[in-house]
Amino acid sequence: MPQAALFDMDGLMLDTEPLWTCSWEPALCALGRANMPPGLPDEMRGAGPAARQEVLDRHFGARTIDQAALWERVCAHMLEVCRDGAPKKAGLIELLDHLRERGVPRAVASSSARPMIERQLAAAGMDACFDVVLSGEEVVRGKPAPDVFLEAARRLGVAPASSLVLEDSKNGVLAGAAGGFVTVLVPDLVAPDDEMLSAASFVCRDLLEVRRLLTSGIIR
Repeated sequence: MPQAALFDMDGLMLDTEPLWTCSWEPALCALGRANMPPGLPDEMRGAGPAARQEVLDRHFGARTIDQAALWERVCAHMLEVCRDGAPKKAGLIELLDHLRERGVPRAVASSSARPMIERQLAAAGMDACFDVVLSGEEVVRGKPAPDVFLEAARRLGVAPASSLVLEDSKNGVLAGAAGGFVTVLVPDLVAPDDEMLSAASFVCRDLLEVRRLLTSGIIR
């Protein structure tokens, strides 16, 4: 059994990624950019501030759009459309119960802003399910840098090499691998590419499969 389990939130625990995808275009329009580049939401998925700025610079030109201003509008849109919460992903409750019953500490380490994390966890009735809740905005470097996972592990008092990171996005999987964690990829909207598959320690269809592999001792 791992020393701890560190969870991403969007697309991994909660089915929010389609809503995030729909939030980028109105946010760009509010900044005077009517034409959203194809694939931009996929590139932004799970990304921290520096990675978001790199994507914007590549599509629109260096510092043409400030990622912080855009991110503020994206989050405002998400807070509006997610006011009643989002559906839980299959197997989430079973996995959390499995870990809790075995005394495995749990953390949320998400690129989302803290108000979004707290609102979504509360709406899902999971605000008491985690020992640590951490936003990527609370560390120096966001995903794909490993800082948010390393800080969550530090707060839990566990070693990365003996702890799980559970992720659905490319930026998140790369962050988990860079931090030396046992990184479990549970793909959501985007099929994993070779880089993701290479970075992941395990690839599971859903969280039910994660629980099965923990029970069997394949993931430990």
